[in-house]
Amino acid sequence: MKIYLSQDSAAKALCAEDVAAAIRAEAAARGIAVELVRTGSYGMVWLEPLAEIDRGAGREAFGPLTPEDVPALLDGTLPGLGPVAEIPFFKRQTRLTFARCGVIDPLSLDDYEAHGGLAGLRRALDMSAPEIVAEVTSSGLRGRGGAGFPTGIKWDTVRKAQGDQKYIVCNADEGDSGTFADRMIMEGDPFSLIEGMVIAGLGVGADKGYVYLRSEYPDAIAVMTRAVELARAAGLLGRAVLGCGPSFDIEIRKGAGAYVCGEETSLLNSLEGKRGVVRAKPPLPALEGLFGKPTVVNNVISLATVPVIFERGAAHYASFGIGRSRGTVTLQIAGNVARGGLFETGFGMRLGEVVEEIAGGTASGRPVKAVQVGGPLGAYMPVSQFDTPLGYEEFDGAGGLIGHAGLVVFDDSADMLGMARFAMEFCAVESCGKCTPCRIGAVRGVETLDRIAAGDGAAVALLHDLCATMKDGSLCALGGFTPYPVMSALTHFPQEFGQSREAAE
Repeated sequence: MKIYLSQDSAAKALCAEDVAAAIRAEAAARGIAVELVRTGSYGMVWLEPLAEIDRGAGREAFGPLTPEDVPALLDGTLPGLGPVAEIPFFKRQTRLTFARCGVIDPLSLDDYEAHGGLAGLRRALDMSAPEIVAEVTSSGLRGRGGAGFPTGIKWDTVRKAQGDQKYIVCNADEGDSGTFADRMIMEGDPFSLIEGMVIAGLGVGADKGYVYLRSEYPDAIAVMTRAVELARAAGLLGRAVLGCGPSFDIEIRKGAGAYVCGEETSLLNSLEGKRGVVRAKPPLPALEGLFGKPTVVNNVISLATVPVIFERGAAHYASFGIGRSRGTVTLQIAGNVARGGLFETGFGMRLGEVVEEIAGGTASGRPVKAVQVGGPLGAYMPVSQFDTPLGYEEFDGAGGLIGHAGLVVFDDSADMLGMARFAMEFCAVESCGKCTPCRIGAVRGVETLDRIAAGDGAAVALLHDLCATMKDGSLCALGGFTPYPVMSALTHFPQEFGQSREAAE
C-alpha cells in the first residue's frame, strides 16, 4: 500500500504531521507495509490534510484527515473523495505550471523526470540563445510577479546587453497578503524552478543564478536548498548542464522580511548586502542589475512556467488565455471563502465565476461585498464588476490590477474605510523611505482617513489629491499602487466615507 500525504506548509498548519505520525504508528502496530510518500499540495486547502491511497488500482483521495481517521483509512472504510482529478474544484482547472504539485515527491529527480521534467531543458540545449528567447517571446509569457511585463522582451534585452557576467535572479520574496503560489511551487515542485532558471541562463548567456527567498518561508528554504544540492549532484547544475551544456549554478539567499524587497531593485540591493531601498531607473536591471551586471529578474511562477513552454511548445502555451494575456494564471483564493486555495486556469475567466462558483461564495454565508485582487496594493472590486475577465488589460480598464493573482474576499460586514486606512498604514510601515511621496504621503494618508472617519467631509478632496501625488510621484509600486485600494474603496463605497455616490464620481 502506498499513501501520498502533503507536507506543504498549509497542510502542516492543519496538522498533516500528526496524521503522518498516526499512519506510521498504525501501520507498525498492524505489521503492514505502508510506503508513505510526502508530496506538495494540490492547493485545495479546505481539504488539507489531504491523503491519497494507491492499493494498486490508482490513487483515491481522502480529506480533510485527522489522526483519528487513520484506522478507518487503512481499513478501507473511510469515505473517500474519489480521484483528485474528479474533484470539481480541481477538474475545472488547466494545470500547466502546477501539473506536478501534489503528484510527485518534490525531492525526487526520478519522479520529476517521470512526469515530464527536464524535457524542456533538453530541447533548449539543442537551441541557440536567440531561438530560446524567441520561444519564450512567442509563448506570450508575462511576468507573474505583478508587473505583467513580457518575459521574452526582458530576456532579449539581457541577451543583447554587453557584460562579462550576467545573472538570473528569482524573486521569491512573496509578500502580498493572500498569495502563496510561489511557496507552493517551491515546496511541491522545486526542480521546475531550477529547470526554468537554467533555461533562462542558456537564453541570455548567464552562468549564475540566485533565488531570493523570504525568511518567513522556512519549509520552502529547506526544500529549495536540498533541491539545489540534488540538482548539482545529478549534473543538472554545475560546470556542464546535463553533461553537455554550458555551466550554470544557483545559490539560495534568505531575505530579512522587508516587503519592499519584493521590488526588483530593492531585492538587488539586498542581494548585494546593502540596505533594501529602491533604486532609481534608468538604468534598468536588465542592463545594470546585480553588481552592476545585466540581470534577468523574474518571479518564481514566471520561471517555473518556462519548462512547460519548452516541453509542449510556445504555441500550445499561447493557445490559452485572452487578448495579450496568454497562458494560465495561478489564482490564489483566500479571505472569507468557502473553498480557498490555488486554482490554475487560462486567462479570461470572469471574476464573479471564480468567487461565486469556484470559491463557493463566503464562508460566513453573508453576501460578498468586495474582492481585493493583486495583494494589499490591489483595488477592491465590487460585485458590479464581477463580469470583468481575468486579463491584464481587462483589469486595468476596470481600474484594477491582477498583480500576483491573489484574491481576498470580503463579505458585507467589511469596513471599507478601515480597509483603505490599512492600505495607507501598510505603506507607511513598509516604505523603504527613499522617496517623499511614499514615505510622507502614506503617513499623511492615515491622518487624512482618520479625519474622514471623524466626520470631516472636506478631507475627501485632500485624499484625492494625495493619492494622485503618490501614484504619479512615487519611485516604485509600493507608493504608486497604494492609491488603488484607497481610491477603489472610496469610489465604490462612498457612503462609508460620508459621501454620496454622485460626489464620489
